[in-house]
Amino acid sequence: MPTDLLRLVQWLSPAFPTGSYAYSHGMEQAITDGAVHDAASAGAWIGDVLRFGAGWSDAVMLVHAHGGADLRDLARALAPSAERMRETEEQGAAFAATVSALGRDVGPQPLPLAVGIAARGLDVPLREVVALYLHAFAANLAACATRFVPLGQTQGQALLQALHPIIADLAARAETAPLGAIASASIAGDLAAMRHETLEVRIFKT
Repeated sequence: MPTDLLRLVQWLSPAFPTGSYAYSHGMEQAITDGAVHDAASAGAWIGDVLRFGAGWSDAVMLVHAHGGADLRDLARALAPSAERMRETEEQGAAFAATVSALGRDVGPQPLPLAVGIAARGLDVPLREVVALYLHAFAANLAACATRFVPLGQTQGQALLQALHPIIADLAARAETAPLGAIASASIAGDLAAMRHETLEVRIFKT
């Protein structure tokens, strides 16, 4: 197995110190509201975020950042709430700091841009970079649902496995998508993230 692929898997592992476990991307609010209450509703929620929300936008931006585009302003403009901005910037800064300490110079960037820049020199197909990024994103949300819906561990893994076709399709399309293909229609997720900012009792930062 190529060492570059192992390096990418390490970067996108839950053990990599980006603090991803502290962010629910608004799912904590959806669980509190009852919109996410079992494996089926959690899978539908995450699938919609991937296809119609930050998953797709992040994938396209990662591709273009990998190609050399400076998209920091665009990435910040696409954040629909203060918490979403904090989520992408804090994780991106933590990712960049650790990757840089490991020998890959990456300045603080919103997370998808930092991953795209860091992956430029890897001998890994771009589609695989995007797929692994989206898988890490989905896995973090599946872990949130597993702990706080709560779901059983097997249910959580089955939920994540069911998202694999969506992830593969998004990665394939994002690989050749122009920046103009970025769009978002994850309105319920965006509203949940906004409302989470005033949730009085919460576990997650977002």
